[in-house]
Amino acid sequence: MSDQRGPIGSAGDALIAHLVAQGYERAEPAVLQPAPLFLDLAGEDIRGRLYITSDASGAEFCLRPEYTIPVCRDYLAGSRTGQAAAYSYYGKVFRYRPAGSGEFEQAGLESFGRNDREAADAEILALSLEAAHFGGAQGLAVRFGDAGLFTALLAALDLPPVWMRRIRRAHARGLSLADLLRANEDAPTPDYSGMLAALEGVDRAGARALVEDLLSIAGISSVGGRSASEIAERFLEQSSLQAGSGFSAEKQNVIEAWLAIAGDPDTSSAQMRALAGDSKLDLSAALDAFDERLGFLAARGLDVSSMSFSARFARDLDYYTGFVFEAHDPARTDGRPVVGGGRYDGLVRALGARADIPAVGAAIWCERLIDPNAGAAE
Repeated sequence: MSDQRGPIGSAGDALIAHLVAQGYERAEPAVLQPAPLFLDLAGEDIRGRLYITSDASGAEFCLRPEYTIPVCRDYLAGSRTGQAAAYSYYGKVFRYRPAGSGEFEQAGLESFGRNDREAADAEILALSLEAAHFGGAQGLAVRFGDAGLFTALLAALDLPPVWMRRIRRAHARGLSLADLLRANEDAPTPDYSGMLAALEGVDRAGARALVEDLLSIAGISSVGGRSASEIAERFLEQSSLQAGSGFSAEKQNVIEAWLAIAGDPDTSSAQMRALAGDSKLDLSAALDAFDERLGFLAARGLDVSSMSFSARFARDLDYYTGFVFEAHDPARTDGRPVVGGGRYDGLVRALGARADIPAVGAAIWCERLIDPNAGAAE
């Protein structure tokens, strides 16, 4: 344990001891991690700040930039994959920062395999706030969103797959729908009219096979690391966008109205239900789950009315699929969170599991527990 102690000292020990006492087994994933995993699965903010090295075979590794992916890898490699398991951690992570050390402490907790998703979400938020309190944080303000609920909205609107992917990606990066549409309009668009005419009336599988055949005839097997299949898929997406198979102004208005909903969680829930009803969208299951989570939060003694919900809120990691949240110290002026986390049911599958596994977790920036100005340049 001595090598894990850092600036917050005994407060950090109390933090991790509390999580372990709540049934979250202490995890100690390796510091050296395969770099491609973070390049593929982490957000752009982390990808651009990795400390990367390679071994004699040329394989690339990085110093552990965060804990969620390493803890997931250890869970997947163990004997409890698919079963309920809970882990906590407290140690060093490594990211380049323009000012300050690239080595800093992070604590947190991860929960896997629980099918009572809303109860698990509430537990992670409650325990992460308790742990932060043991670490010295006081009066944290919580805001949250729901990436899964937004995905349910897009599915109910029956958007083309290319637009669903683009909008979800833009939302995760904090871009507005207007910015996304403007970027698409401003992007250079080669003339695919001849190919589009040839593809007219052909189903997607047939269209993809035709494009792959044309690439093969041209002797093109890969470009920029992309396979012929990936090139074909990219072409079909671009041709679909150029052909105007986007979505109506009416659907755009629904999305914008949805993303404008924010404030008290109960009021926001009512507003989302009203919008879904007016738009004739069946979101009852997703909204019922949203309300159930609020009930579990209240049952754990949290004041839900003091929290802030925003349908637009997202976090800068690519693997979140559901409930997302942050807790902020009002004394900080840079807006950076002390606690952040959320649900990522698809991550373990992306790492090699046969199917999605329910998973939710949270990270705590230890230096921000004791110094409102720490980590401002991260």
